[in-house]
Amino acid sequence: MLSEFSVFSVFSRLRTATFSRFRTATLAALSALFTVLALTVGVPQSAEAAGSLPCDIYAAAGTPCVAAHSLARALFSSYNGSLYQVQRASDSATKDIGLLAAGGYANAATQDSFCSGTTCIITKIYDQSSRHNDLTVEGAGGAGAADVGAPADALPVTVGGHQVYGLEISAGMGYRDNSTSGVAVNGQAEGMYMVTSGTHVNGRCCFDYGNAETNNKDTGNGHMDAINFGTECWFSPCYGGGPWVQADLENGLFQSDAGYSKNTSNTGTGAMPFVTALLKNNGQDHFALKYGNAQSGGLTTTYSGGEPTTSGYSPMHQEGAIVLGTGGDNSNGSIGSFFEGVMTSGIPTDAADNSVQSNIVSVGYGGSTGSTGSLTAGSEISLRATTACCTGDYIRHQNDSAVVSAITSSSSALDKGDATWIVRRGLASSSCVSFESRNYPGDFLRHYNFQLYRQPMDGSAVFRSDATFCPTTGKSGTGTSFASYNYPTRFLRHYNFNVYVASDGGSNAFDSATSWTDDVSWVVSQPWAP
Repeated sequence: MLSEFSVFSVFSRLRTATFSRFRTATLAALSALFTVLALTVGVPQSAEAAGSLPCDIYAAAGTPCVAAHSLARALFSSYNGSLYQVQRASDSATKDIGLLAAGGYANAATQDSFCSGTTCIITKIYDQSSRHNDLTVEGAGGAGAADVGAPADALPVTVGGHQVYGLEISAGMGYRDNSTSGVAVNGQAEGMYMVTSGTHVNGRCCFDYGNAETNNKDTGNGHMDAINFGTECWFSPCYGGGPWVQADLENGLFQSDAGYSKNTSNTGTGAMPFVTALLKNNGQDHFALKYGNAQSGGLTTTYSGGEPTTSGYSPMHQEGAIVLGTGGDNSNGSIGSFFEGVMTSGIPTDAADNSVQSNIVSVGYGGSTGSTGSLTAGSEISLRATTACCTGDYIRHQNDSAVVSAITSSSSALDKGDATWIVRRGLASSSCVSFESRNYPGDFLRHYNFQLYRQPMDGSAVFRSDATFCPTTGKSGTGTSFASYNYPTRFLRHYNFNVYVASDGGSNAFDSATSWTDDVSWVVSQPWAP
């Protein structure tokens, strides 16, 4: 059975095409219609052409990208421009970060070299479409002061086998373009998706990507049309703990036409490291929400139905600005991660959405770094205790805290993942190391009040220092010990199954001299997670 969106997308293009564009629009519409019919009756389809990236797929379906943003990769197979711009703290100089090859992945080495010995923030995210809808750091709005740029090195990630960076948003960060070209306005149809993270979320307003007001203020119902992702339940009831893909249509995060969830099975995406979040809206009487695991599988539709029944949403009144990381009025208390996203002219077919999801999965977000078992940057490791009592125990995170517990070949995949870390160049010093969580991208081991936790990198100097450790020969003569960067006489130590930075004797129980040399000595081993 044809979806309402598929029918609307095909026949609205046929109906509105001008004579000069009639032949092109007709062919595109018929192609899209054939795709949907083929899916409906089970006719086998050929694989996507090699090199077809999300915006190539949407263009072929007759719904071209009018905005395409990513720090990680090209979203058109022909694109060979810059992805984003960084600014370093030492001299305020800027540098555009491009691609390794046309249609390929970010040249992160350019960023690493330019930012070496200092820190950088992201100041611009380039639109890869011909519309040049570039995003810059957001100014003050009706609900928030001017934002700051996100730290450029906060979210290292493997994509397509390459080491790149994503965008990690903390409260007070956001990006925007209020003077766009081609973005839907006043009830026009559009679609959008973003790849985000299900592990870096909160319940504050509003981690959005999409269509927003042009004056950074709340101008009324229906003046936004943006994907929202987080754990904020605006309209009760919501089911499960989230995070949920919702529609920020202004003055509400909508899971249905009533606002609240009508889908009891929609309990949220859970702690997926990478999530595809998708919204499409015909601007008149229908919108839909979908999500998928960006590492495997297809898309799930959580809502497809009418616009909100409250006045102002049918038709919509979009203004055409693009926002990333905040609400339309710069409500900027949210956190979130952004890897890629696009906005289209017109509503993509379900078949096109499915092809885009397949392409996202094929990229291999969060895949293996290709290096294991050493303290070289990019290597995946596990850290094993050497104290006689605990030689089967490894550092792992559990409820955000760092603990040691036994991990074996029969342990669950979750436990093995929790005990796997990616070695990164020290956030405060490149001569030391930091440890990024394998299954919580952008989260690092850091000490707070001398205890170790897994927390998202916020770019602050304090966090950088707290999350940096300097390797030295194991104090017991075995393995490696790790000195705290900002407390160099304190070393990573397990004590009563928790992990601390501890001194050899002191007023705290975890500073006990008993077995200190053994407790601060670790074996850098092969990672438990594959």
